[in-house]
This record gives sequence, C-alpha cells and structure tokens, in this order.
Amino acid sequence: MRDVARLAGVSHQTVSRVLNEHPNVRQETRTRVLEAMRALNYRRNLAARTLVTRRSGTLGIVGYETTLFGPASMLYGIEDAARTAGYFVSVATIRTLERDSVLQAVDRLSQQSVEGIVAIAPNPAVSHALAEVPAGLPCVGVGAADTHVPTVRIDNAAGAALATRHLLDLGHRTVHHVAGPSDWPEAAERVEGWRGTLYAAGAIVPPVLPQEWTARSGYERGRILAVDPTVTAIFCANDQIALGVLRALHEAGRRVPDDVSVVGFDDMPDSGYFLPPLTTVRQDFAELGRRGIDVLLAQIANGNRDAGQVVLAPELVVRASTAAPRSH
Repeated sequence: MRDVARLAGVSHQTVSRVLNEHPNVRQETRTRVLEAMRALNYRRNLAARTLVTRRSGTLGIVGYETTLFGPASMLYGIEDAARTAGYFVSVATIRTLERDSVLQAVDRLSQQSVEGIVAIAPNPAVSHALAEVPAGLPCVGVGAADTHVPTVRIDNAAGAALATRHLLDLGHRTVHHVAGPSDWPEAAERVEGWRGTLYAAGAIVPPVLPQEWTARSGYERGRILAVDPTVTAIFCANDQIALGVLRALHEAGRRVPDDVSVVGFDDMPDSGYFLPPLTTVRQDFAELGRRGIDVLLAQIANGNRDAGQVVLAPELVVRASTAAPRSH
C-alpha cells in the first residue's frame, strides 16, 4: 500500500480510502491511485484485511448445479446484486437438494469467513437446512416460501392466476395445465393459482399430472392434449415446458393461437422468439437478487434473523401465442 501511495504521490491513508470506496476522495486523486495500483499489480490482502476489520467483505451463495433457467437466473441475480453492493462473492454449488448437501456447502463457505449466506431454495430441504445454521451467521433463502428463515420469493400462485385469468378473459371455457415436478413448491404454488382461478370462475378444472421442468416433458404431455379437440387453452409451468407443448401442437396440425392458446412462466430471453412468440409470466430475477441481498445485509447490520418473507409480484407478458377461441 505504501508503494502505491509513493507512486501516486498520496498518503497511504488516501490509498486506504480509495480501496474502501470512501466518498471523501477527489475523483482525480482516486484515478491516480487506481492507475498506480494497476501499474504495480497491487492486490489487496484479504486475509490481513479480515484480521484488522473483523470483516471479510465476502458473501456466500449456495447454488444449485442445474441448467434450469430459474435457479441459474437466481444465482446470476444474487451474484450481481452482491457485487453491486461492494462485496466479493464465494459460490458453493450442490448437486442434490438435500439437507446434508446444503449444510456441507454452508460449512465450506463458513471456513472462508463469509459474512452471510444466500441460498437458492427451490426445495423445502434447503430452507430447513438453513434453519440449522448457527444464529451468528446471517442467512436468507431465495425461491421457495418458508417460515424457518428469512426468504425472498416470487408469488407463483399470483403468476399462475394471471396466466389463467388472461386465458379465461379471452373467452376460453377452461384452461389445461402442464405442471412442474410435484416436489418443487414453485410448481405446487402454480397449480394452486391455476386451480383456484378456475374454481372462482366456475370453470371445469381438468386433471393435472406433474412433469419435469423440460421441453421433452412438455412435448410428451402436449401430444396427449393435442389430440383432444376440446382443449383450446394450455398454461405451462415454465417456458421450457411450453416449448415442448408448442412442438406437439404443431406436429398434430393444431395452430397456435388459432386453435390452441399457450402461456408459459419465467419469460426466458428466448421466449419472445418462439414460433409464435410466447405469452408468459415474467419473474424479475434481478430484483429477486437485489432484495435477497438487501435482507441479508439488514441481518448483518442488526444481527437479527427474523423469519419474515419478501414476496415479489410477477408480470404477465402478452405476445402472439394467445388469442380468443375461434368460436368466441
């Protein structure tokens, strides 16, 4: 640090202020210090900083090793929010959503002296494991609803209701649903929102069979729905399932949206480029990450782990895959 100060022509206290992003440093001075750091290839000694300040400036994230759009987007949103807040990030990924896997990941992060942990929690086992984390380590679950630890999540039931209500308002007599896996609370909540909306409208509630979060599952279930001429509207538990349903309908000669309207959930970046562009329920993963980090930082600041919930409202994005039934 003294070498940087000498090259920049400032005191080592000024270098420290620049490193800690202190506001009372002139921009010209800040630029000169940063250029000196680059010239000398200066790297902060995090271990020494932790010893002095008793803070690592690092947050831990327990991620789920998956290619699924939702959990992967949650991870990106949390990482981005943590870095924007000025923290380093350490990620521990788990392959299975089980208690022991989560606690092992928490233990690995604790050994790195993280100040708090955000865990992607699409399964109750994750949040239940977080409840076992010592009270001195702040933690937040992002994804599923839970009363054991602070959580931040999307209102999945409300999103499903938006999709179902949209189709009913177009004039469809009922809406069929291709659900996600039964052991995922998000999928169960979407079934609840879909079913509750149909009941409230006095519409027939078709049977629903849980599927995987994949286009293949959507395709297989879509082939069954496609041969039923009474099916005019389908709500899918995510956009990948909807992609498979769209293919099944196309192969069966049923046009979207002329013969069947289709709605997804997530609003993946590619959903607007499906054929036709997909009407879907948008989750704001960036906001989910920001709110998760906000809740964690509040815990770090006040040392209080209140098991409250932050619930974010989803948004219906209407595109060309939905329309009034031809007989309407």
